[in-house]
Amino acid sequence: MNTIERALSKQEKNKQSRAEQDAGAQKATDTKLDAQQKENGLSESTGAQNSLQVPSSIEIDLARMEEKGFVSTSNKRRLINEEYRAIKRKIIDNAFGPLSKSLNNSNIIMVTSSRPGEGKTFTAVNLALSIALEQDKTVLLVDADVLRPNVMRTLELQNQQGLMEYLLGEKTDIAEVMCQTNVPNLRIIPAGKSHHLSTELLASERMYDAVQEFANRYPDRLVIVDTPPLLGINETAILANLAGQAIVVAEEAATKISDIQEAVGHLNPEMAIGFVVNKGQKVNRKGTGYGYYYAGAN
Repeated sequence: MNTIERALSKQEKNKQSRAEQDAGAQKATDTKLDAQQKENGLSESTGAQNSLQVPSSIEIDLARMEEKGFVSTSNKRRLINEEYRAIKRKIIDNAFGPLSKSLNNSNIIMVTSSRPGEGKTFTAVNLALSIALEQDKTVLLVDADVLRPNVMRTLELQNQQGLMEYLLGEKTDIAEVMCQTNVPNLRIIPAGKSHHLSTELLASERMYDAVQEFANRYPDRLVIVDTPPLLGINETAILANLAGQAIVVAEEAATKISDIQEAVGHLNPEMAIGFVVNKGQKVNRKGTGYGYYYAGAN
């Protein structure tokens, strides 16, 4: 072997050695990433869609929520607190008072609207925060708007595994997708991932069983379910058969009366139905507010 051949041979061996080292380093990196994913509760088997965090205790920035105009959990007296205090009183009375005996799942309250953008999630979150201030009640906020989940986004929190993972059987116990919060009486179930069979899943026996557990497991609990709008969405009509109360949110001077009438037609006529007028102009010095009008069970 001449000098040139020896040099080429040595160069080839060095290249092979570097390739083996690089492969070993990449394998070590992959192993480290896998370990980190498992530690953080991330799934690697179902791609980006399922890379949601496993529910745990979550921290709501209550000061930030107050700045954004939500119900305050502090000792401050604010107009919105007074408004939602009035709204929740009727809902609590429906859930646990004399009327509760005539309602199916009287403590399950679905919050909806006729069309998107009328403030149903804002209303659901405020109602949950207000009920959580009660001394003898707990509240579970469920994001069942699986097509356009907005509860976690409204709370400025990261999306997590939730209702859809449970309905798909990826979680065996509903408690596995229930998040504790820094508000002692408030629990949240996020919507979780989207799925093309969301209508069928929400109409499944597993969903029915989950709602029955919500309704009956804790006698002092109210369940606020943020559902999709009523018009054009099949899922909402299905959920209406599982709840005992419905709150229909309408935006003053924006929502059409005909849309409200059509939306109510999709609800179970045996429910207690109330209406929240969002952004209503009050004829007093306090300015913009929210009104609650109760239709009762038909």
